Amino acid sequence: MARNRLADETSPYLLQHADNPVDWRPWGPAALAQAEAAGKPILLSVGYAACHWCHVMAHECFEDAAIAGLMNELFVNIKVDREERPDIDTIYQTALAALGQQGGWPLTMFLTPEGKPFWGGTYFPPEARYNRPGFPEVLRAVRATYDREPEKVAKNVDALTDALAKISANRAGGDVGLDTLDQVAERLAREIDPFWGGVGQAPKFPHSAILQLLWRAYLRTGQAPYLTAVTKTLDQMCQGGIYDHLGGGFARYSTDAEWLAPHFEKMLYDNAQMIDVLVEVWQGTGSTLYATRIAETIDWIAREMVAEGGGFAATLDADSEGEEGRYYVWSAPEIGHLLGDRAEVFGRVYDVGIGGNWEGKTILNRRHDTALLSDAEEAALAADRAVLKTARDRRVRPGWDDKVLSDWNGLAIAAIAQAGLVFDRPDWVALAERAFAFVTDTMVVDGRLAHAWRAGKGRHRATLDGLANMARAALALHEATGDPLYLDQALARVEEADAHYADDSGGGYFFTADDAEALIVRTKTASDNPVPAGNGTLMGVFARLFALTGEAKWLDRADRLIAAFSGELGRNFFPLATFLNNIELLRRTAHVVVVGPRDDPATRALVRAAVEPAAPHRLLTRLDPDRSLPRTHPAAGKGMRDGRPAAYLCVGMTCQAPVTDPETLRRHLDQHAGRP
Repeated sequence: MARNRLADETSPYLLQHADNPVDWRPWGPAALAQAEAAGKPILLSVGYAACHWCHVMAHECFEDAAIAGLMNELFVNIKVDREERPDIDTIYQTALAALGQQGGWPLTMFLTPEGKPFWGGTYFPPEARYNRPGFPEVLRAVRATYDREPEKVAKNVDALTDALAKISANRAGGDVGLDTLDQVAERLAREIDPFWGGVGQAPKFPHSAILQLLWRAYLRTGQAPYLTAVTKTLDQMCQGGIYDHLGGGFARYSTDAEWLAPHFEKMLYDNAQMIDVLVEVWQGTGSTLYATRIAETIDWIAREMVAEGGGFAATLDADSEGEEGRYYVWSAPEIGHLLGDRAEVFGRVYDVGIGGNWEGKTILNRRHDTALLSDAEEAALAADRAVLKTARDRRVRPGWDDKVLSDWNGLAIAAIAQAGLVFDRPDWVALAERAFAFVTDTMVVDGRLAHAWRAGKGRHRATLDGLANMARAALALHEATGDPLYLDQALARVEEADAHYADDSGGGYFFTADDAEALIVRTKTASDNPVPAGNGTLMGVFARLFALTGEAKWLDRADRLIAAFSGELGRNFFPLATFLNNIELLRRTAHVVVVGPRDDPATRALVRAAVEPAAPHRLLTRLDPDRSLPRTHPAAGKGMRDGRPAAYLCVGMTCQAPVTDPETLRRHLDQHAGRP
């Protein structure tokens, strides 16, 4: 057959399947109508461009003429990019979980012509293996059940419909105090692997928000086990195989418990969250390792992940030349040839051996001894790595998914802007500003934010995560630059969320807009997935807006979010880390207002004193002497002292006396944090 109906799409993942003999259709009313007209069930396949097992199933099944013919005969086939349509993916991943199966990608779901799920799985091989049935066998069995046992299909549909209804119904509750955060932290700390760090055993994911929750518990309580849990995990990740020691950046997750063998895809959202947590923990530890990984990861984003126009691209593939990890792994002879006499020293540090450490090859890592060596030794190793990177740059690169996603960009912009502020790196702030300008100039049309952009086209309404993350990004840039226009941008995104996403009856915000494509359920949650939940992020946005403006309406909005979702703590607190972290921010915000000429060294010294200490609840406003705060703010009308730049530390609606000495400001911040 000629190219299928995916040929006109912009998603790199969908375009990867445009030449399949499968009669793929993009998701939409036309595809559902075709299923209804043909009286066929739907085969829904969901994946993404950087997914290794998606590639495997495509090569084994979707490129096979016989299997494709069977698919075309028995089903209407719909292909979805889960990054472009997280709303669809969320629904059907939840349905698969309700069937008692572990989710993941590729997701393979079977639906009625109305889009209601009745059975599914993930990867299926072309013939039975890995304790999985062959895909042709599955196709025939599912269609036979659909045709001959409609009552069985209807029973499954009803059960799954009931399960799906729960993901749009939040569990309300009462207030959440710091004592609850202490209890959650104590419980989560028990899940950290004491030997290798990370949550649980293999596979291991970054779980950045959980690390932030534990880190903040340490700052709040001073209990050393929290510090150990966080630093053990970060040390192992920063020196493990999950980190790209030549090019910078973290892979999606580790397939083993020791952080050695990653699933080699690199996602923008993981790296944004890792920058965030590393900056926080560096502020409290001064770790050279963390500072180095922050710089290398941002450099990787700037070098390899900037799409046309300045927005940040989504992913780098796990595969190159048809093999997972081929771009990243080495053999001892290769390294010996490139490094010569230095190969032995380098190999000892980076776990290089004749037999390799993964499938006969070597993944560079330092996980067995995470401590840094002397400055001279580290400099020599950096030179060795540069030689290897130059050689690696000549290899066939992994695929690049250059679509720009507003939710992931918001995460990256906020993280890079915050890092730029803390490390006094104007070039990082400029990188974040350029990406922000792309999203707001190109992806906002008639006041509405789009979810995805590629090849000159915006696609789909933004999700709640996109609005929340872009509002958070605007506030981070407001802190980093002092530009009040960023505050206006944050308010614009919140207004959009209020107008089209708010649930006025049940509280909180839906994942999709009221004028987005209608799906079988409209989801709403405060639970994090790989990315933070929009309702949890909005909690932090409201906390910051209250501190910045002094307007009580933002405190009321935050309190209503707490009431809407706090009942979820009794069901499962594990995925609520972003929600809980931002409740702490609401309770403990320390707003530092620095008034003084921007270029005055004394102003700069007060800013450095405000942003360098370990205070994740700190918020900064830089105020030129000719500007004023809103009249509702407790520092409204306050200015310089005796002609000198001054800083005001405000907690709630009360500000301390102004200080002009940076060390005094540091001491006040430490006292507010509970440190002696």
